[in-house]
Amino acid sequence: MGCPDWPRCFGSWVPPTRVEQLPADYKTTYAALREKKNQKFVSYLRAAGFSETAAQLERDPSIRVEEDFNATKTWIEYLNRLVGVAIGLFIIILVWRGWQVRRHKSWLFYGAITLLLLTLMQGWFGSIVVSTNLTTWTVTVHMFLAVLIVGFLIHLWHASGPQTPIQPGPAVRWVVVVCMILMAVQIFLGTAVREMVDVVSREADRSSWIERIGRPFIVHRGFSWLVLGAHLALLAMLWRAKNALARAVFVVTLASILTGAGMAYFEVPSALQPLHLLLATVLIGLQYVLYLRLNIQGKEVFTN
Repeated sequence: MGCPDWPRCFGSWVPPTRVEQLPADYKTTYAALREKKNQKFVSYLRAAGFSETAAQLERDPSIRVEEDFNATKTWIEYLNRLVGVAIGLFIIILVWRGWQVRRHKSWLFYGAITLLLLTLMQGWFGSIVVSTNLTTWTVTVHMFLAVLIVGFLIHLWHASGPQTPIQPGPAVRWVVVVCMILMAVQIFLGTAVREMVDVVSREADRSSWIERIGRPFIVHRGFSWLVLGAHLALLAMLWRAKNALARAVFVVTLASILTGAGMAYFEVPSALQPLHLLLATVLIGLQYVLYLRLNIQGKEVFTN
């Protein structure tokens, strides 16, 4: 909530650095703007058949609370938006390049168009995350859209040129699929923990967060052993091949688990929270690259 409006920040393309630069009634002003946007979103949810979710948003008083100005949070959020704009510009370039080669690589053009639409949807939904004051489920949807975009980019990158194949037995492919499924489930379980963190952080200090979260954290922690075991099996199967990608997958898996353990035993340090999420996202990407490489089957499926 460093920037309560979108796409600008406190009505400006260059965010303020001091609260004195804001009008005295900035909280009232931006709360009213967010409320107006939320009403539109509620109407969209009802039209799509999510009447109960729409009603919950209307009844939730927390989405109307305006945060105090914090220059650090403002610039973190603004840099996040600038990175999003840069991604969008590069995808527009990809669409332009796809248009140039559409006659013999139509998949690249249509894939780039799909990516652009997903990115625009992600940007719009980011504005909903802001307007609803970081409602837990909107943050989760926003994250999964980001992971989907990463996966789509990886697929286009893989398809756009020749890749070095990996030729193990068919059993390895199934193990990779199992690892991907387990990691997807683990991320979903992690979102439940993160949503609970959002709740308990308003009620208690960090020292009691893990205890207050309870069962969602215990399930998430226990499931990490399945994730680790599956990736150990994958590493063992590809050990003789000395495949760097498979080893990278295992190293990132281990790092993700260790950062999770660090949050559990050291009162959820704020620095580990984004690192844990970043490692999980990188792991999903590496798993998908490995899966694609395993399914080349010894020959290039696309040529330049």
